[in-house]
Amino acid sequence: MTKPIALRLNGADLAADPAGVLLWPARRTLVVADLHLEKGSGFARRGVLLPPFDSTATLARLAAAIDSHRPERVICLGDSFHDSGAGARLGEDDRSRLRTMTDGIDWIWITGNHDPEPPSDWGGRVLSELTDGPLVLRHEAQVDNPHGEISGHYHPKARVQVRGRSVSGRCFATDGRRLVLPAFGAYTGGLDVLRPDLRCLFARRFEVLLLAADRILRIPSERLMVPSPDLEDLRTTG
Repeated sequence: MTKPIALRLNGADLAADPAGVLLWPARRTLVVADLHLEKGSGFARRGVLLPPFDSTATLARLAAAIDSHRPERVICLGDSFHDSGAGARLGEDDRSRLRTMTDGIDWIWITGNHDPEPPSDWGGRVLSELTDGPLVLRHEAQVDNPHGEISGHYHPKARVQVRGRSVSGRCFATDGRRLVLPAFGAYTGGLDVLRPDLRCLFARRFEVLLLAADRILRIPSERLMVPSPDLEDLRTTG
């Protein structure tokens, strides 16, 4: 797997990891966005049947990232739970895994639009946002306050031509002022970074760090492929 890719945001040295998490080495911090735990069971209650293994897969990947990087602090940037009843629907094994992860670590749940009151059954503390030195971490970007902002919510994705073929996937998106993280959850869709309501957050020139086959491709915005107007984005941000 490719090593994390360094990036700088408002004076802070960060790193984007191919697993889809952000690292802040100076603070021994791992940041992740949009887990959407129990999205599958939430859809099933509305008659849309999906395999009920998304939480297990998401938590296994998160546990692997934590084991790899050994952070002292984990920050989840909102929409960690897909809805208000998601915590109650977690299976016993997933509950145990989540409790194991939150024990002995400074774990912060940032509130999101899907989980304005994240369940506290598995430890950690709940904040609406967090300011730490040059950075502010929140769920949804504030258009007029970009400097040092790290957020999720939009589930950014991008598409680019590489050696004659189209490559697409989830991505980090940044213009050096703000950073939007990819969604981490197994069943999360995405919004192309060139769509107006996401593109408007960034300066004229920005870059994406595209997650592709266990590696990261660093792509300037001018190289991105414009999404087809005939294709609907699979948006799950609500």
